[in-house]
Amino acid sequence: MTTDHKLVPRQHLIPFVLVTALFFLWAIPHNLNDVLIRQFMKSFEITRLKAGLIQSAFYMGYFALSMPAALIMRKRGYKFGIVVGLFLYVTGTLLFYPAAMVGQYGFFLLALFVIAAGLGFLETGANPFIAQLGDPATSERRLNFSQAFNPLGAISGALIGTVFIFSGVELTKQQASAMKVAGTYQAYLHHETLRVIRPYMVLAGIVFVLALLMIRTKFPAIAGEGADETASGRGLRELFRFPHYVTAVIAQFFYVGAQVGTWSYFIQYIQSYTHQPEKTAGYFLTGSLVAFCIGRFSSTYAMKFIRPSLLMGAFAVINVGLVAISVLMPGWIGLWAIFLTSFFMSLMFPTIFALGIKGLGPDTKIGGSLLIMAIVGGAAFTPIMGLISDATGSMATAMLVPLGCYVFIAWYSFVGSRIRTPALAAMEREG
Repeated sequence: MTTDHKLVPRQHLIPFVLVTALFFLWAIPHNLNDVLIRQFMKSFEITRLKAGLIQSAFYMGYFALSMPAALIMRKRGYKFGIVVGLFLYVTGTLLFYPAAMVGQYGFFLLALFVIAAGLGFLETGANPFIAQLGDPATSERRLNFSQAFNPLGAISGALIGTVFIFSGVELTKQQASAMKVAGTYQAYLHHETLRVIRPYMVLAGIVFVLALLMIRTKFPAIAGEGADETASGRGLRELFRFPHYVTAVIAQFFYVGAQVGTWSYFIQYIQSYTHQPEKTAGYFLTGSLVAFCIGRFSSTYAMKFIRPSLLMGAFAVINVGLVAISVLMPGWIGLWAIFLTSFFMSLMFPTIFALGIKGLGPDTKIGGSLLIMAIVGGAAFTPIMGLISDATGSMATAMLVPLGCYVFIAWYSFVGSRIRTPALAAMEREG
């Protein structure tokens, strides 16, 4: 399958570039979370289950704000919603300063919730905006291209966290006991907590500048902007009459759960089975994200010749096998198996999104918001994996959770993503 359709119209290039930059910027806090889980386990002396609440607080921000974001953008347009999202993003990052100074874990969870609320606006707006900014025939390729900058942000987040947040100081029980006797242990923990401030303050400055650029840029009109619920037609309830859309929401829930759970505990897996120091484990995570980036760009190119749903199905089946290896063969072999899953998961989010919103017409914004709300899978599965690991003492056993997720995504790719109208679906049920 080949196509000569342009990826993006020339007159829309500037807003395309600016919105594509968002895909880079929202990935950074996502993957800083993977570092924060390990850092806060150390600085707050908490379990894997409690550390998993970092992802729960973060992804609940998406869940809570994605639908309001869609409703606001329906009336005020994509640009307005994106700017609101950027300022929420800035506010959340700035909250890291007082959170670190008072040393309260709950305060950090609030800051992460605010950041994710902003990202909920950004993703609810940016994904459908890019998908609709040009020829519908190239929507999957266009969204995969923009999403290809997401792993570059992910790599940056993991690398920034590894270099600037991880101190490399990991105390033995004997060293910790000696510091407690000397009265220096609490100062050590507080110093570890303070290490998160600088990266988040720099990030706040960069996002603020981008918000100002967005304000000064003229955005093209997209179908459905400025429409109320009556004018747009069918409303939220009607969306559930599109079987391919309903299965896309479920598939997105499972995909994000698999991605976030895998990356959140990859450092823990490495340290548990290969006994590498935290900085080395952080660099392995960064390398895995490089594989994710390569997978995103290469799969975008491959979609010129291979149907997106077929390619995604093949990648999902491969990941089922790789995760199974990590469960059955924990150690260096399992480590490299998990490492490679990042390459094959790379195309899943944008492809599920683009396939899901096809044919929704004026209800695309609301439909897109539910696909973003499905990101709450990251909040659901990460603490479940932490609970399994704490209960069994095995990080490898917890990897059964993403394995099950990939099984469903494989089914969605080959079967559930087939586009059917409500009328056709009704005829199939009656038949």
